[in-house]
Amino acid sequence: MIRKVIGLTGNIGVGKSTVLAMLRALGADVIDADQVAHAVMRPGEAAYEGIVAAFGADILAPDGAIDRAQLGARAFRDPEALQRLEAIVHPAVFVRTKQRLTASQAPVVVIEAIKLLEAGLSVTLCDAVWVVTATREQQVERLMRTRSLSRAEAELRIDAQPPQEDKIKRADVVIDNRGALAETGAQVEAAWQALIYWQARLQYSRRRNSAFPKETVS
Repeated sequence: MIRKVIGLTGNIGVGKSTVLAMLRALGADVIDADQVAHAVMRPGEAAYEGIVAAFGADILAPDGAIDRAQLGARAFRDPEALQRLEAIVHPAVFVRTKQRLTASQAPVVVIEAIKLLEAGLSVTLCDAVWVVTATREQQVERLMRTRSLSRAEAELRIDAQPPQEDKIKRADVVIDNRGALAETGAQVEAAWQALIYWQARLQYSRRRNSAFPKETVS
């Protein structure tokens, strides 16, 4: 089996989850790094003790779990705090993501991660990088609607990230999510079909070479 691993990324609020759902519907096995991060932050998991040691017990909920809203509010206000948090979480996410990837038997696997490029996942685990984009106002609106943030809180989180252009420069495929859902879907479908065609051609080439090996000159 020829497997292709797509790294799906984009800044906060651009609609990565929408594109991820489309790829899942097309048949990809998907690994959501944000969900992986949630898992490694649970009590007893790889990142839990390090986060509590770095940020204090006051970020804990009554049941001992990390209050992610409180932790996020603190980290996104302070760039150094955000760097400390990422330094703890990213290595644990990498290990868990690699385990999931190794276990997958799917011909196409998508790793969706907002820090795909910054955390090095694109270089070590992915064959191609797909970047989702949207306007700043769409980012703000989505964050306010889906995460119940104020405009100021949404803008603070957007501004804590590198410009979208930095990711676009490193993309193999760019999905423009500024328009209607159908327009985004058409882009995803076209990129998917190109990927499937590539896999089929490569598979055919390998089978042909296996069936008709080159003669060696003695």
